[in-house]
Amino acid sequence: MRSASEFRSYCSDLGLSIQAEDSIETAPDSPLAQPVRTGTKTIGNRFVIHPMEGWDGEQDGKASDLVRRRWRNFAISGAKCIWGGEAMAVTPESRANPRQLLIQPSTEDSLRALHAELLQTHRREFGTTDDLLTGFQLTHSGRFSRPDSSRLKPQILYRHPFLDRKFGLPDDYPVLSDDEVRKTIDRFIQAAGIAERCGTDFVDVKHCHGYLGHEFLGAVTRPGPYGGSFENRTRFLREVVAGIRATTSRLDIGVRLSAFDFAPFYPDPEQSRGTRLGPGIPEDFSSSLPYRHAFGGREDNPVEYDLADTCRFLELLRQLEIRMLNVTAGSPYYNPHIQRPALFPPSDGYQPPEDPLEGCSRQIQATAELKALFPDLFMIGTGYSYLQEFLPHVAQWVVRSGRADAVGLGRMVLSYPTLPSDTLQQGQLNSKRICRTFSDCTTGPRNGLVSGCYPLDPMYRKLPEATIVRKIKASL
Repeated sequence: MRSASEFRSYCSDLGLSIQAEDSIETAPDSPLAQPVRTGTKTIGNRFVIHPMEGWDGEQDGKASDLVRRRWRNFAISGAKCIWGGEAMAVTPESRANPRQLLIQPSTEDSLRALHAELLQTHRREFGTTDDLLTGFQLTHSGRFSRPDSSRLKPQILYRHPFLDRKFGLPDDYPVLSDDEVRKTIDRFIQAAGIAERCGTDFVDVKHCHGYLGHEFLGAVTRPGPYGGSFENRTRFLREVVAGIRATTSRLDIGVRLSAFDFAPFYPDPEQSRGTRLGPGIPEDFSSSLPYRHAFGGREDNPVEYDLADTCRFLELLRQLEIRMLNVTAGSPYYNPHIQRPALFPPSDGYQPPEDPLEGCSRQIQATAELKALFPDLFMIGTGYSYLQEFLPHVAQWVVRSGRADAVGLGRMVLSYPTLPSDTLQQGQLNSKRICRTFSDCTTGPRNGLVSGCYPLDPMYRKLPEATIVRKIKASL
């Protein structure tokens, strides 16, 4: 597709509601260049950098040279909100990988220095940080904890009819006790205090992608005070927020939320050959209806979304005076096509079961529906990388039409960190740097390697891990 009109025509043929404006506008006129007030700060534009896990911190949870390089790229991107920068585990045993950053007293000095370097680099590039909003994402990986390189060591809230089997959990695998949940809440509160001392503007209490906060929302079969009813399933959030507010003085709070989830998918065995992955198909959920484990998914057909519970959650955010919401979907571990639409699958995934533009459209549409119902929330959209050349064209339409307040970028800034700046200052993109969703940045960590853009980032292309990733991809 060589023009926005061709892109619009293709989306129309697919029956998608995505629109793309004809040209990329520059600052100060572009809707993406407009400042916006949230909390106590005015953000300088509508680009946001999502948090990402690089599998490349130090073993003790401190920042490494690769982490610092990635954060410097965030700083020079031109985006005026760095949402988390990196997912930071609140305990060693809840890391999603053995080299994930930790946020605890032993790593506080390292994180403070990392944040200070981010600010210094941004100030050197753009002259000020007065219009830059920064935060740390606080996470507990829950079901997907992998604190050492050997295997998953899940910490689960309830027995899941499909995920337990998918990830090989025995019938007697233990569930986190209420006391263990309360200790985890204490760790989140402690981590928020560290974030405040490091100088961040806010913390994200993570509720997405199948990790612990997200799993609470689907814990309808868990007994006791942290499961079952909506009130109980959100008790974790309410107690964390209350603790943060009681122990910090200026820290704001945001939430990154999987606004909807689907049943798990797996490669169609009828179309898989050897190591070649077939297209994704959902688990046979027909005997498990109503399917109650996909928060924001339809109970009678959990491959479509139903935002009723999601809206209840957003109403709770209002009551808690949380105004910053980063909207995402699903989980990279069991339905990545709805979470990060891509043409090429990661090594543990499946071929896309739909045109990836359908995944982009689904997230844009769901976010627009939520924004229409909650106009007072500062809402960030996700799922834009697969749009490639047309990302700014679509992003302008989204923000101008009020479907979201800002556009978040994840994988795209690994290959092309200055896309926001090039968009706003030049009105054009460098096509050689655009993310083509090869999924190498996911295949690497799935196989114990650091995460980065091996095809397009010259530094990562020279690493010995690049050869390993190429061999793995070739086998798929």
